[in-house]
Amino acid sequence: MRKHILIFNFIILFIFVANAQKKTDNQFNSWWSYSGNHTLSDKWGVHSLVSVRRNDFVQNWQQSLVRFGMNYGLASNLTLTLGGDWVQTFPYGKQPIAKRVTEYRTFEQFILKNKVGILKFKHRYKLEQRYVSSKPVKHRFRYRFVAAVSLGGEDSKLSLTVFDEIFINIGGGVTGQYFNQNWIYIGLNYIVNKKMKVKLGYMNQYLMKSDNVHVESNHTLQVGVSYNLDFAKR
Repeated sequence: MRKHILIFNFIILFIFVANAQKKTDNQFNSWWSYSGNHTLSDKWGVHSLVSVRRNDFVQNWQQSLVRFGMNYGLASNLTLTLGGDWVQTFPYGKQPIAKRVTEYRTFEQFILKNKVGILKFKHRYKLEQRYVSSKPVKHRFRYRFVAAVSLGGEDSKLSLTVFDEIFINIGGGVTGQYFNQNWIYIGLNYIVNKKMKVKLGYMNQYLMKSDNVHVESNHTLQVGVSYNLDFAKR
């Protein structure tokens, strides 16, 4: 458990040191999402995500995202996913982009799970290839550390989740702006039934702007529904 705490503290310290002199714009957003991991066989499954992201709480568009991937279980606690995203980012906030931008991504990720006592941990390692218009492909590494605990015992339907995810620009095209953004989250999960779970939480999206001087501190309400289907049993 000490190892997990050290990892979390290192991420927070890295962000603080790297961005201590930045000019911060505070904004308030909301993200509404559906996700699902659908079993096809003992090893294979389908991952899906649709996310509607609004700025100024719900008034304006911030971003929309549609994701599709194939899961492969390498072990009981290790999953490989290959997939792609379709993302649209809109002009929003105090320093809006000039126009709406469409981005396509491919990604490869590993998710490693383990448990220490009543705590469940998850590590997600993700590589992204980002395609925007005719610009050269951009590469990004993401690492997410998740901790969850059941509230009210092992059989409780309610749990608490916290996570931190750091985004790092990588590859030959990076010119000094390696830190891209960071997400830190705390929220509640409620199991409706074996297939369905609802989530409600707060996330701070700390996003570096392209001028490498300004950052967005996006205070974000997250509302999500996950619904998993088991096609193998059918």
